Amino acid sequence: MPKGKIIVIGNEKGGTGKSTLAMHLIVWFLCCKKNVASVDLDGRQGTLTHYIQNRSDYANLHHITLGLPEHLSVTVRENPTEEQKRDDETAFMEQLEQLRNENDFIIVDTPGADSYLFRLAHMAADILITPLNDSLIDLDVLAKVEPETLTIKSPGHYAQTVWQARQKRASLKKPQMKWFVLRNRVMHVSTRNEKLIWKLLEALGKRINFTALSGLGERIVFRELFLKGLTLLDLGKSKSGVSMSMTHLAARQELRTILQAIGEDVCDRV
Repeated sequence: MPKGKIIVIGNEKGGTGKSTLAMHLIVWFLCCKKNVASVDLDGRQGTLTHYIQNRSDYANLHHITLGLPEHLSVTVRENPTEEQKRDDETAFMEQLEQLRNENDFIIVDTPGADSYLFRLAHMAADILITPLNDSLIDLDVLAKVEPETLTIKSPGHYAQTVWQARQKRASLKKPQMKWFVLRNRVMHVSTRNEKLIWKLLEALGKRINFTALSGLGERIVFRELFLKGLTLLDLGKSKSGVSMSMTHLAARQELRTILQAIGEDVCDRV
């Protein structure tokens, strides 16, 4: 019976492409014939849940088979009592453990805001992937930047959340979490800002122990695929009914590069 690896897609900011990345990882592992579970920790907004439902609806409409994960949607209480927090945390950890016992990978998509279950998911992560838009505004969650010298002044509030999760894992004698920060939605033209963000991320990564990687580029196709529940991995296959362009091929290679960088097997089935 497998003891699945928990991959958390986390950032204390919305609009960074977390759900898109989560769905692509889910489908990649499904294509590799792995048992996959997914957890939408933002049950209120439910972007990943809607993505998966769209996929199921598209498959039913077109009478085709598309891989689907075992899915769990979680809605975090507003203003819970301490007793309710403890009950929710216990239930969440029991659910994660059950999913680990039944699946090879558990992909957890988190909301863009802090909560007690958000922190618990980070503590449970074997691998943490933080998509980050290529801007100094989005970098603020990871680091405070000195405006005059454009150097790192101190870690940001999300970086502190990850540090606390690592400390908790250490106290429980769990293996160290691997943390990757993806420069997501990158424009395909090199700019001064792009070079600056990369320089700052590399410096911060050495300071607080994460690896900076290039993520998925900015492409309109991701918005279109969401409505059908499809990913770039489905394109070009007869069952999807959607053709593939050179842009799609380039994006698939970006995903392959991410998986290779985080140390996961890149199978030949995709």
